[in-house]
Amino acid sequence: MTTRIRSAVIWRSGSQMIGQVVMWGSTFLVLRLLTPGDYGLFAMTQVVIGLAQLLNGYSFASSLVQAEQLDTRRAGQVFGMLILMNFGMATVQFLMAPLAADYFRQPALSLMLRVQCLLHLTTPFIVVPQALLSRNIDFRTQARANLAAALSGAIAGPVCALAGLGVWTLVIAPIVMFWTRAILLQALGRWWIRPRFALAGAGAMFGYGGMVLVSDVLWFVQNQADTFIAGRRFDAHMLGLYSEGLFLTQLFINKFVPALNEVAFPAYARMQADRSAVAWSFAKALSIIMVAALPCFIGLAATAEPLVLTVMGPKWVEAVPLVRLLAFAMPFTTLHVLYPPATNALGKPKIAAISSAAGAVVLPVAFGIGVAYGPIGMAAAWVVSMPLLVLLSSSLSLPVLGLSWARLGQAVVPPLAAALAMGAVVTGVDRILPPMAAPLRLAALVPVGVLAYAGFVLLFARDIVRQALAMVRGRGKPATA
Repeated sequence: MTTRIRSAVIWRSGSQMIGQVVMWGSTFLVLRLLTPGDYGLFAMTQVVIGLAQLLNGYSFASSLVQAEQLDTRRAGQVFGMLILMNFGMATVQFLMAPLAADYFRQPALSLMLRVQCLLHLTTPFIVVPQALLSRNIDFRTQARANLAAALSGAIAGPVCALAGLGVWTLVIAPIVMFWTRAILLQALGRWWIRPRFALAGAGAMFGYGGMVLVSDVLWFVQNQADTFIAGRRFDAHMLGLYSEGLFLTQLFINKFVPALNEVAFPAYARMQADRSAVAWSFAKALSIIMVAALPCFIGLAATAEPLVLTVMGPKWVEAVPLVRLLAFAMPFTTLHVLYPPATNALGKPKIAAISSAAGAVVLPVAFGIGVAYGPIGMAAAWVVSMPLLVLLSSSLSLPVLGLSWARLGQAVVPPLAAALAMGAVVTGVDRILPPMAAPLRLAALVPVGVLAYAGFVLLFARDIVRQALAMVRGRGKPATA
C-alpha cells in the first residue's frame, strides 16, 4: 500500500505540476490580454456553475471510493444517477440563465450561462471513471487524461483571446478542457458500465453521499458567498480585481492540494481499519504540505507588488494590497481543506458537514460587513474568519484522526517559523533595493527567498525535510501517532 500510495502521489502531483506550468503560461498570457471587467463577468457565472456542479452527483460517486466492497450494480446506479442529475441540471441552467443575469444586472450573462451548460454534459463521463480509477489508486491513467486536457485548454485560451473573443475566452477554454478530459477518460480508462436508473438497494450510497452533498453545498455557500454578495455591490472592474487577487493567492490550495486530497481519500479509505496508520499518514502529509505551502503564501505577501506587475501587468496594480492581505488567510484555509478527505474516508462525513455549516454562517456574515469597505474589506473578511473556522474543524477532526493538538503544532509550527523568517528577510532586502523595473525586482527577490527559506527550514524543520525525503525514497514507516 505504501508503494502504491507513493506512486499515486508522484503521478497525481507530478502531472498536476506539469499541467499547471502549462496552464499558468496560458492563464497569465490571457490575463494580459483581457480586462478586469472580463474576469468580473466570468466570476459571476461561476456562482451559478459552482452551485450546479455541487449537484452533479460527485458526492455519490465518492461512495464508490469509500466502500470496502464494490459491485457493478452499485457503480451502474451511480452512473445512472449522475446522468439524470447532470442532464437535468443543464436543462435547468439553460432555462434559468436570464434570472441570474437579472440578479447581477448583467444581460450578457444569460447567453454565457446557456453555453456553459455544455460543461454539465461531460460530468458523468468524467466523475465515474475517475472514481473507479481512484478506488484502485490508479492515478497514472488519470494523469494522462488530465495532462492532455490541460494542454487543450492552454491552447484554446490564448487562441480565443488573440482572436478578440474577450470574456468568451473564459467560457470556451474550460469547455474544450472538460470535453477533452471526458473523451480521454473513456478511451484510456477502457471502462463501460451500463447505467442503472432503478435505485432500489442504494440506501447506504444515498446516506453517505447525501451527507457529503450537504457538506459540499455548505462549502459552496461559504466559498461563493463573497461573489454573490459583492456581485450586487461592485462593478465588474472591482469584482474582477478581487476575484483574480483571490485566484492568485489560492493557486496552491486550488491547484495542488486537491490533487493530494484525491490520493489521500482512497488511501485513507483503504486504511480505515487501522486508525494508527491513518493518524501517522495524516500527520506526515500535513507536515510535508505545510513545508511546501507556507513559503508560497508568505513569499506571496512579501513580493506581491513586483509579482502582480510582472505576471498580470500594470492594469492589475490595484490588486496588490488584496493579494498581500489574502495571503495571510491561506495557511488557515489549507489546513481547513485537508481534514474532510480523512474524516470522510473514516466514515464520518458529518464532521465536514458541521465545519462547512459553520463556514456558511461565519464567512457570509464577514463578507456582508466587509463589502462596505470595498475589495480590501472582502479580503479582510477572509483573514478574520479562517482562523475561527480552523479552530472549529480541528476541534472536531483531531479526535477522530487520533491526533493531539501538540502533534498538530509539531507539524505546523516549524515550517511556519521558517516561512516567517524568510518573509522578514525578503521584505528587508526589498526595502534596500534601488528603484528598478518590477520583473528585475522580482528576479532579485525570488532567489533571496529560496535561499533564506532553505536555510531556515533546515534550522527549524530539519526532521520534517528528512522524513519527506525518506518517504519519497520509500523508506518511511508508519507508526502510532
